[in-house]
Amino acid sequence: MTADVATHRKPKQHPLASSTARTAATLALAGAATATASVGTSQAAPRPMARPTTAELRDRVDRYFQQAEVATERYNGAKEKARAAESAIGGLQDEAARRTQRLNVTRASLGNVATAQYREGGVPASMRLLLTSAPEQYLERASLADRAGSRQAVAVNRLRHQLRDVQQVRSTADTRLAELKRQETSLARNKHTIEVRLNDARQLLNRMPAPVRTAVEQGNVTAVPDHAVKAVAHSAAHTVAHTAHAVAGAALQAPTERAARAVAYAYSALGKPYVWGATGPSSFDCSGLAQAAWQAAGVSLPRTTYTQINAGRRVARGSLAPGDLVFFYPGVSHVGIYVGNGQMIHAPHPGAPVRIAPVDEMPFIGAVRPA
Repeated sequence: MTADVATHRKPKQHPLASSTARTAATLALAGAATATASVGTSQAAPRPMARPTTAELRDRVDRYFQQAEVATERYNGAKEKARAAESAIGGLQDEAARRTQRLNVTRASLGNVATAQYREGGVPASMRLLLTSAPEQYLERASLADRAGSRQAVAVNRLRHQLRDVQQVRSTADTRLAELKRQETSLARNKHTIEVRLNDARQLLNRMPAPVRTAVEQGNVTAVPDHAVKAVAHSAAHTVAHTAHAVAGAALQAPTERAARAVAYAYSALGKPYVWGATGPSSFDCSGLAQAAWQAAGVSLPRTTYTQINAGRRVARGSLAPGDLVFFYPGVSHVGIYVGNGQMIHAPHPGAPVRIAPVDEMPFIGAVRPA
């Protein structure tokens, strides 16, 4: 009984420990009250947030446009792969149909042989020889049957190969179909990214003063300060007025006749709108303009910036000549067509038409000279 009571008895607390606990609890409550009061004070009087400057807005617009262009080039690449997969699927389906037709013909031929053998009833050859009234005729038929058996074996082997071929073609078609579905998913994802970033840029543009917004929309996102808007407009008018002279000068400097034709095409595109995914002739994105310009010169370029940079001989920045493709930003997300005197023609971004701009306007990555 004494043991049971002892097991239910509460342990005694040391007086010093109890006092210390009470003191700690009191301090904790006081600290909590102070913290609550300070939070309440800070919430009651929040610090006013500084409004972003025009330069900061321009930087953010530039970043959004650049992110949209990265997504645009990925969209272009996925679109090209989707087209290739779709075309391959059509060809594979046609090939599978042709091979299936040949397979069915072989099957039908073997079916006829099997039917004939069934009708003979499988009587042993020695017995049929004893029962026949014309042994010479039977032997002749037996010889023909042996040859038919050899042909049957060849047909069976052909059937086996044809069946394997059909299965392989269908398997390849299934692989390309899966690839097509992946590219369609990529298209949708990058399309969404483009639209979100362009909407973000548009909202920021709407917060800018009208003259600055105009300059930014014309492609002068980071290079043009607020006070230089009028100079930009004057420069654009000057460019249009002297286009013919500029084309002639670039043609003289171009290393090849094809490069001169590409430059001439780029000049003819001045003022046409930027539309992501467009390859001309009425609108372009940056890589679409580069592709169309060199296509006019008889040279086929790949569709995206990150593949175009490998479609020619690399050129040092100090050796640029009219017609060379100049690339910008890490990841190679933008391209222009060099036209001489440190200038290029490029499609900047939605809202900005094809224009002439300094190569120094963006972070230079590299350049190539198409063949």
